[in-house]
Amino acid sequence: MPELPEVEVVRRGLERWVSGRTVAEVQVLHPRAVRRHVFGAADFADRLVGESFGPACRRGKYLWLPLGPVPRQDPSAAGGGTSLLGHLGMSGQLLVQSRDVPDETHLRVRVRFADSQDTELRFVDQRTFGGLSLHGWVPGDPNGLPDAIAHIARDPLDPAFDEAAFHAALRRRRTTVKRALLDQSLISGVGNIYADEALWRARLHYDRPTATLTRPLSTALLGHVRDVMHAALAAGGTSFDSLYVNVNGESGYFDRSLDAYGREDEPCRRCGTALRRRPWMNRSSYYCPRCQRPPVRRAA
Repeated sequence: MPELPEVEVVRRGLERWVSGRTVAEVQVLHPRAVRRHVFGAADFADRLVGESFGPACRRGKYLWLPLGPVPRQDPSAAGGGTSLLGHLGMSGQLLVQSRDVPDETHLRVRVRFADSQDTELRFVDQRTFGGLSLHGWVPGDPNGLPDAIAHIARDPLDPAFDEAAFHAALRRRRTTVKRALLDQSLISGVGNIYADEALWRARLHYDRPTATLTRPLSTALLGHVRDVMHAALAAGGTSFDSLYVNVNGESGYFDRSLDAYGREDEPCRRCGTALRRRPWMNRSSYYCPRCQRPPVRRAA
């Protein structure tokens, strides 16, 4: 599944190629792609035609494009507007393609623009877990944040991310550190791959209780999360197959630089110990048994 760096790469592509353009035609080729739009596919298409896309925005793994300008001088006026919200799910792709490029096998939605007969925006999704929908703005938000994702926490690359509140929440919750990193109501945008990478860098076992994290430890962990994401952004994201690509159809390649994820039985790049993989919440956790010692379980 695309994580924050992959989604941010796509956001930057949308900002360059789609923001500011006016919609001339919308084709919904599979209703499941707009299933989160409660009024149906026809209403989705009709409401988009004639609208112009504002700046491309992101919160965690969600992308959105406000329809029309968002009042920024008076944020309290930012209510009553509509934004196009997108989530890539497991295999979703937002591609800017030339019209003469043959349709992808799993093309779900096509958006054509009034200012050009040459390019169009395509939503392609093999597994149909992702989707597009229209939502009202959260009143007072200066970016046209869709109300459907108002509950999603800010991500660690957001300048407004509250580190003190994050640490306090970690100490209060009876959970483990990797579960906390994947909790989108606590911190958004971190998925399985980058959680394992940050925990390896921080020398923390994925099952360590959050209540045992001191403020310096949680601060260091956040720093490692940010470092991993910045490195992935510089590389264009992480891609293990053709399912993740940016708007130009180019795959990321940060997977070549991964220190933990996907490296079972390979030597740890710090100590040389063979890395291990353990089943975890229908996923896998990769870690070094020497650098990331499991927590000691006290007897009742």
